[in-house]
Amino acid sequence: MPLPSETVISVENLSKHVPALDNPSGGMLDILTGVNLEIKRGETISIIGESGSGKSTLLGLLAGLDQPSGGEVIIDGVRLNQLDEDGRAAVRGEKVGFVFQSFQLLPSLTALENVMLPLELQLNEEAEHEATQLLSRVGLSKRLHHYPKQLSGGEQQRVALARAFVTQPKLLFADEPTGNLDRKTSQTIIDLLFEMNKESNTTLVIVTHDENLAKLCGRCVELENGRLKNV
Repeated sequence: MPLPSETVISVENLSKHVPALDNPSGGMLDILTGVNLEIKRGETISIIGESGSGKSTLLGLLAGLDQPSGGEVIIDGVRLNQLDEDGRAAVRGEKVGFVFQSFQLLPSLTALENVMLPLELQLNEEAEHEATQLLSRVGLSKRLHHYPKQLSGGEQQRVALARAFVTQPKLLFADEPTGNLDRKTSQTIIDLLFEMNKESNTTLVIVTHDENLAKLCGRCVELENGRLKNV
């Protein structure tokens, strides 16, 4: 059955179990259990919870970076569990942008080259022009040819934001995007993230410990011991 057009992510009875390292007899550790969630197109949603509650695991499953032990994730009508890794990678390349706590920039590439890379993978002939525009949008027009090690943490996260938005994704997943930044720099990144998200009308899903960041989202859900408390 096709999903309603306003639903961009549907999560049905999702679970994730891994072998318990402290149980040599073969016991399993339940990271996520029975998670059900629908996210509407253009929505901003934060996922909160204590360390170890399963937040980053859930985000990885939503993005198709990992496979669930049970249940399924449907992105824009595509059932991820019916795809192999190449198929899931294709969905991510077409529909998804990422921002990580640790920036995840390639150290051997300049800021411009890092932002160009997703466009080059799409064989976009305007990659350099579009990447330059996005870096200017985040205030880094004078840092195009600097390598990550030559940039501050806040500047690296701006590059990561530009890279995330440059392909105009339908979905943006952000995992603790301000976790490695000081308060002032964090606020700058938060402001940019929400401004660019509004301009692009992207669906934004954020995992965060930052209550102020979580409150900026239209909806907040909490994970506790691998289960959603409020949806």
